[in-house]
Amino acid sequence: DKDLETFATKYRRALDEGFGLSLPDNPMGRLHFQATEVLPELGLPVPPGKALLHLNTFHTKEHLDGILKTAGEIGITHILVVSGDGSERLPKLKPEDIGMSVNSVTSVELIQYINARHPNAFTLGVAFNPYEPLDHEIHKMERKIAAGARFIITQPIIERHQALEELRRFNTPVMLEAWMSKRIDLLAQCIGYDLPQNQAYDPLQNLRTLRTNYPDSKMYLALVGFKTQIPEIKNILGMQ
Repeated sequence: DKDLETFATKYRRALDEGFGLSLPDNPMGRLHFQATEVLPELGLPVPPGKALLHLNTFHTKEHLDGILKTAGEIGITHILVVSGDGSERLPKLKPEDIGMSVNSVTSVELIQYINARHPNAFTLGVAFNPYEPLDHEIHKMERKIAAGARFIITQPIIERHQALEELRRFNTPVMLEAWMSKRIDLLAQCIGYDLPQNQAYDPLQNLRTLRTNYPDSKMYLALVGFKTQIPEIKNILGMQ
């Protein structure tokens, strides 16, 4: 109950400050309450375009359909579709469950299913990892865009990354993830690659640099310090 109360407080604070909310789906393969369960239970508002639901392939079809149904009913309009982190505790959506003849269900098939089952109901986005081999990631992105993805969210970016230039060809809005924790070791774990840790990481300065280098991109803020960072973040992003 205390965790839910803390979530509700931060949720309302973020909305009051003018931010949108990102609502993960069993992150790191660990079973959590679904946003479509928590938001109605706590009576939390869902302003249009302000709640981004993450949805991955580790669900039964019945559960997936229930999530999508409730999402539409409570006013969620944007979904980040990812293949997801699995575990032995989580079921995996099967191709035959959604009427597809493929080896396994990825974000591409999930996008196709959502658009077919709920046409024009949701704006679907996808993830881009600039730390993976670029040719492979661009090929995957081509398939995601062809399936119906309408926005892209990157993995955390430190100052600038050349791979982002390759996304211009898709003519699709790109949102850059900004790592707002000083724990750069956690960032390395998040992206799965070693990062230089011989100097202090200043998340607010990195956000300023991203804003300068990519003035036309929106920012996706990870691990925000609500008690200390909100005023300066709003100043950097011109929200004051």
